[in-house]
Amino acid sequence: MRQQIVAGNWKMNKTLEEGIDLTKAILEKVEKPNGLVVIAPPYPYLRELGKMLKVRKHFHLAAQNCHEEEKGAYTGEVSADMLASVGCEFVIIGHSERRQYFKEKNDVLAAKVNVSLARGMRPIFCCGEPLHIREADTHVGYVAKQLKASLFHLKEEDFRKVVIAYEPIWAIGTGRTATSLQAQEMHQAIRVLVSKKYGKIVADETPILYGGSCNAQNAAELFAQPDVDGGLIGGASLKADDFATIVAALK
Repeated sequence: MRQQIVAGNWKMNKTLEEGIDLTKAILEKVEKPNGLVVIAPPYPYLRELGKMLKVRKHFHLAAQNCHEEEKGAYTGEVSADMLASVGCEFVIIGHSERRQYFKEKNDVLAAKVNVSLARGMRPIFCCGEPLHIREADTHVGYVAKQLKASLFHLKEEDFRKVVIAYEPIWAIGTGRTATSLQAQEMHQAIRVLVSKKYGKIVADETPILYGGSCNAQNAAELFAQPDVDGGLIGGASLKADDFATIVAALK
């Protein structure tokens, strides 16, 4: 049975004190999750919040990004080695905002996947299509290209450590959400792609999260789909009650 995961991506939100309060509230409200709970706060808070999460089973620390190089003269950047040294177990790679605002391409993301795995962290690899691709009905091919370019170079042993997060770009921060059937259709298509590359056993064990405006109201319906294994949560992860409700929806 593959892992069920809810990952909270705080993005560029919360002060340190607010982050500590939010983490305390989440730990109080989420007692015995049916899967893994991953928290991805801003870089400056990783070590502090990681200490809080470490004392609870099933809670894990993630970074929101990492640099593709191991070290060097890259002012303002953070390496995978640095992240691992402060307790990160996961790292989000290829989020649509990184692709859009920072122009990250598939080859760069492949390098980030490599360096993350080399430092013992599990990549949460994001993929997904913009609205015009969805409307043109070419979304499966679009996502397939992302996966093939950034993940399918991995050996099976390394690919087994990857978590995939499907995020329809047209449903992020817009209030629009893919229907549960649309989410299932795409998650199933991703699993078929993985199966063709790595075989059915690996595909069946690969967690695929939904990352498009998943919230406390729609999480249960989304997570009930056979190929939806949890969510990569944005705005709703900033509210302890909402995030706890989403975690409780894990099947």
